[in-house]
Amino acid sequence: MILVADSGSTKTNWIALDEKGNTFFKIDTKGLNPAVFPKKTLYNRIVKKSELYNIKKEVKKIFFYGAGCGTETAKGYLKDVFEDIFSNAEIAIHEDTIAAVKSLQTDKPGIVCILGTGSNCSYFDGKDTHQKIISLGYIIMDDASGNYFGKQIIRDYYFNKMPKDLAVKFESNYDLSPDTIKERLYKLDSPNTYLADIGRFLIENKNNDYAQKVIKTGLRSFIENQILQFDESKKVPIYFVGSIAHFLHDEIVEVLSEYKLKLGKIVRHPINTLAISHSQNS
Repeated sequence: MILVADSGSTKTNWIALDEKGNTFFKIDTKGLNPAVFPKKTLYNRIVKKSELYNIKKEVKKIFFYGAGCGTETAKGYLKDVFEDIFSNAEIAIHEDTIAAVKSLQTDKPGIVCILGTGSNCSYFDGKDTHQKIISLGYIIMDDASGNYFGKQIIRDYYFNKMPKDLAVKFESNYDLSPDTIKERLYKLDSPNTYLADIGRFLIENKNNDYAQKVIKTGLRSFIENQILQFDESKKVPIYFVGSIAHFLHDEIVEVLSEYKLKLGKIVRHPINTLAISHSQNS
């Protein structure tokens, strides 16, 4: 049995393949970001999923692609968790940018961007990926991500910069009391996924003029802080992977054009292409 997983901070998509490369099951668990969650949380998120726990002895290989797996320390941290559960498996852990590149199914150069709960960017030269910026996570980076947009609209709501009609709608959808927000941000687990959940409100109301302004400001920051770090960005297509990118297709096209950048394509879920790739090599 082979397990293939694509993970962000919010959710992990899993596909199990049998010895012939056929899909045995597809499931989701909560996110498994080793840069954010303690080992106990990572462990529990896996073993509480019966489909995974029930085949733990049968799994021979694991191919895991995830947010927060950009350093050897983080990879080792997560590998320890997997080895405690899947004791018979060979384990390969890669950062999420590798999954993004594989999902594009191209051997041509391009800038590959991730916009989901968090954000990231790399240059694919046709063979290898290269990064200019080391991600420091959701508190000070992650421009144009779900958690970035969640942070922006909470700030605007409290600074009275959100239009009144939208603020009323915002209040009806979320508990925006200061005690709740501070508890979720500073006391409970997963503040980044909490912010990303709040950020969904902006996406759901993206046709509002205020929402358009916030969205495009975030995309411009991502382009200037990430994409334009690469001189190649003016010469090659810009690819995007992730749910935020999927829902902001039109805005991405518009803002890229401001910088004379060309969109390649947008892939919402890399997992299906990853599974095909590994099934062919099983």
